[in-house]
Amino acid sequence: MTTQPDLLHSEEEEALRAAVRDLLTDHCDPADVITRVESDAPHDMPLWKVLTDGMGLAGLLVPEALGGQGASHREAAVVLEELGRAVAPVPYLTSAVVATEALLACEADDLLGELASATAVGALAVGLHTAPGAPFPAVRLENGTLHGELTGIADATAADVLLVPADDGGLYAVAASAATVTPQVCLDLTRPVARVVLDGAPGRRLGDAGPAVRRALRAGAGLLASEQLGVADWCLTETVRYLKDRKQFNRPVGGFQALKHRLAQLWLEVVNLRAAARNAADALATGSDDTDVAVAVAQAYAAWVAVHAAEEAVQLHGGIGMTWEHPAHLHLKRAKADSIAYGTAGAHRAALAELVDLPSP
Repeated sequence: MTTQPDLLHSEEEEALRAAVRDLLTDHCDPADVITRVESDAPHDMPLWKVLTDGMGLAGLLVPEALGGQGASHREAAVVLEELGRAVAPVPYLTSAVVATEALLACEADDLLGELASATAVGALAVGLHTAPGAPFPAVRLENGTLHGELTGIADATAADVLLVPADDGGLYAVAASAATVTPQVCLDLTRPVARVVLDGAPGRRLGDAGPAVRRALRAGAGLLASEQLGVADWCLTETVRYLKDRKQFNRPVGGFQALKHRLAQLWLEVVNLRAAARNAADALATGSDDTDVAVAVAQAYAAWVAVHAAEEAVQLHGGIGMTWEHPAHLHLKRAKADSIAYGTAGAHRAALAELVDLPSP
């Protein structure tokens, strides 16, 4: 089904944005995020509880009949944009989007209800770097139990249930308590990754892994662009605000022409990213025939813009931008980590070339 994309936000989406932003302003202070990522518990589970219990955001993509909100990817994109602005250390993308999409593909109604109500957090046991359509490792199924090791699993340390691909082609639900989950060193401590080891872990077969993983990674990649938009928009907004206040030679630094040009260029990049991210979210929501193209376009562009915006924010904040106390480094690390999440920009450009029947360079 092909429909004309609607890139404008509805009144309901703007209301959702305002509510999420207000909540994050009250419960996700940058200083608290910095303190948390230095601790042994980087995930902000109290914030997760507020987002899910208070607003029901974990179930946006889950049908109302299964206890969810019955909303669409457009609403989820709005939430992710705000979470990106705050660099919120919660497992929303991995549980409420990626794991949920995999379960929707398998029609695992009971687990969908648990994820929608946030009584459980889910994680797809596929490396965060894996692009939609790319091959992914699977564990061995022996005598009815699962054996093997998987690495780079995002938010596995916060998960209650792991969705694990096995070599028989199935996707299995495994209780996180039945696996050995070990944190791995990573750049972005607000979205930690982990090694998952299964040694005779029992699992319940949910369905075929191939279609479920592809659907989950496509939605993850498409909506990741909205998170990257949030990161980039925060960097631009805060940098403009700082340069208006910071004075040098008795005049605002933002008045210097060279800096005006850099900010204007960055504004254009963020505007273009907003269009690409909204197009991907709308395509996912409407089931457009061009969804694969929309996702590839968004990710081919989003990574560079988010990283550029974060780098400019650090540099244009001067000395304060280089300090650990300022949140600019959180956004730079999230932008860098997101640039390889669910496929690099190069992988998406190659996929796009194939989709539109153009030879890759």
